[in-house]
Amino acid sequence: MGHGTRVGFVCRGAPSDEQRAALAWLEAQSFETVRVSPAEVGAATDGCDVLWWHRDAPLGDDVLSPGSVEAFEAFLEDGGGLLLTLRAMGAVDDLGIDPVAPDVVGTQSVAEPTGVLWRTLYDDHPAIAAFDSIRIPICDRGAVPTARYESAVPTHGEVLASTVRGGRDVPNEMTVVSWDRGGGVIGIGAPLAFDEPADESVADARSDLASGCLSAVGSGDQPARPKTADELSAMREAFAGDPARPRYHFTPPANWLNDPNGLIRWNGRYHLFYQYNPAGPFHNAIHWGHAVSDDLLHWTDEPIALAPSPDSPDRDGCWSGCAVDDDGTPTILYTGGDGRWQLPCLATSADPDLRSWEKDPGNPVIEEPPSDLDLLSTEHWEIEFRDHAVWRDDGTWYQVIGSGISDRGGTALLYASPDLREWEYRGPLLTGDDGHGAVWECPELLDLGDRSLLHVSNYEDVVYFIGGVDDGEFDVAHRGVLDHGDFYAPQSLRDGDRYLTWGWLPETRGTAAQWDAGWSGALSLPRVLSLGADGRLRQRPAAEVDRLRQRRLSTAVPSVLDEARHALEAGGRTLEIELEVSLEDASAFELSVFESADREERTAVRYTRENELIVDRSESSREGVGATDAQRMPVTPYDEPLSLRAFLDGSVIELYANDRHCLTSRVYPAANSTGVSVAAEGGRATVSAFEARELESAITPATRPASAAAGTESQ
Repeated sequence: MGHGTRVGFVCRGAPSDEQRAALAWLEAQSFETVRVSPAEVGAATDGCDVLWWHRDAPLGDDVLSPGSVEAFEAFLEDGGGLLLTLRAMGAVDDLGIDPVAPDVVGTQSVAEPTGVLWRTLYDDHPAIAAFDSIRIPICDRGAVPTARYESAVPTHGEVLASTVRGGRDVPNEMTVVSWDRGGGVIGIGAPLAFDEPADESVADARSDLASGCLSAVGSGDQPARPKTADELSAMREAFAGDPARPRYHFTPPANWLNDPNGLIRWNGRYHLFYQYNPAGPFHNAIHWGHAVSDDLLHWTDEPIALAPSPDSPDRDGCWSGCAVDDDGTPTILYTGGDGRWQLPCLATSADPDLRSWEKDPGNPVIEEPPSDLDLLSTEHWEIEFRDHAVWRDDGTWYQVIGSGISDRGGTALLYASPDLREWEYRGPLLTGDDGHGAVWECPELLDLGDRSLLHVSNYEDVVYFIGGVDDGEFDVAHRGVLDHGDFYAPQSLRDGDRYLTWGWLPETRGTAAQWDAGWSGALSLPRVLSLGADGRLRQRPAAEVDRLRQRRLSTAVPSVLDEARHALEAGGRTLEIELEVSLEDASAFELSVFESADREERTAVRYTRENELIVDRSESSREGVGATDAQRMPVTPYDEPLSLRAFLDGSVIELYANDRHCLTSRVYPAANSTGVSVAAEGGRATVSAFEARELESAITPATRPASAAAGTESQ
């Protein structure tokens, strides 16, 4: 922008020093400028392409009159653009742009280079056309008025950028938002202050960002929150070439995914809900994402199912929960977050496709945690009390909720109800002891026939207990770890005579790497949990997974291996490898995957005579991305020979040993590190079976008619 573009600079009364500095900058950029007060927006702004409201003073109740709000709305309806900077971004609710305004508005003391952390998803946005980086410092000193979203996200706006401070990414401080209104609206609550001194490079960046945003709002529509199924699916295209992105393990369209939630089969279709942050690849402002499948394999994005509602028990997040069939009514029970409290909330759906949900007016359905226990209070929560597993037995609904008892350990609390709305506390189903964690998250109780399985997530592991429920308490016969790797917060679906279980596969790369990728988190393959004849837990991939196989690859592995490494002709990033091996006199057998041609980058999977399966990640990434520690899983002596199924998918290695033990790992090799090799160590090993197959992608684009693909987040 420049000559010929008219900018209406909004200023009420005499300009402040900051507003004078911004006006001087604006005029120096050769913009045609007219100064107007909020009350004068309208006739005085005829011919303006853009309105810029740059305000450093607090927003009082008398700043905007009803007439001025109507004038702003009319300006936008006529195709004008609007830029709101500093505290002015806090006026989006008053202006009717978004019902959720920034939740942090004040003055920020800046003592180090601070600015915007632009989302990779929008790195082609015209506002940052002048930059070759998504990390843009715009202020390096001073006390600057700012506005930002932290615990909430806008309902209609799309977050474009968060915060970078002193070279550190701060994703949860969201400071740049766009709205698709008129010619477009952009809010910048970051420290875009023109009256503050700055080093030359920082001052230049501040100028380029301001110019870019004025140009962007004056030239056309701005991104709004993607809400339809097609809009969500379209985001996947931005990451189609990312070699680390799994192809047949479920991932979010973009942004953040954690716990699987609300697994249910409804009208013959599988529904997968999951914890989702629409504002970027970080854990914050949790919504419920949604996908559907007809075959457990190929998933199609659906509109977001649940979103936080202002002034409600879930205003700070719709967290983990489950879905049940209440006599023909699909019903969700989930944790709502409100400040330092987290309490159970309920929602129901009359939509046969489960796209829209109505929150119960009586939420929360449990108004407080039990008072007869010394439940754990922490820095973030008044009481650790969350996550729900619900089932029905003999006409009564039951649920367990995760918590922790001070100075004792994690606990799963048992409740009963006749109708899912009035709940009676029955007591702890089970409380852990030393080594099982201070808090239990995501508890789930599964009826496996002769015995039941209770699993809990304790921040480190998913611990399971096999036994039975007697008079409201769980009697433990066996215990173990469900998965010995990067696997957390699993949830299960009763599908006929089997249980299908998915777990969250968190990233092991750092915050900056996740931000640069633009997405974070994956889910495991659906696995079947059952009990063996010995009463011990068995795990195997769902039989449907076999249908992902596309073609068998040439392997020609020798039946007897020694220390001479054998490289396979076949390789890839989306493989299934199935083998059976006996150690004979070898000390270990090694399967090396994601190898580079020079073998400087690889991940070694070793089966040792000490009856351990080890994933060695010390050489997994030459770039130093991701964890480098070794992951270990015991495989007891009766597991000789070892039967192993290894699923390789972008950055996922999911291992099943003898249909009994699981270890899932996240690694981030370079795109061309696709090799596979095998070898024995310290002797010979016999390979009685070895097959490798390519697997197809399991994510399908939304192809429904526009009317069916559309959806509105449940508020």
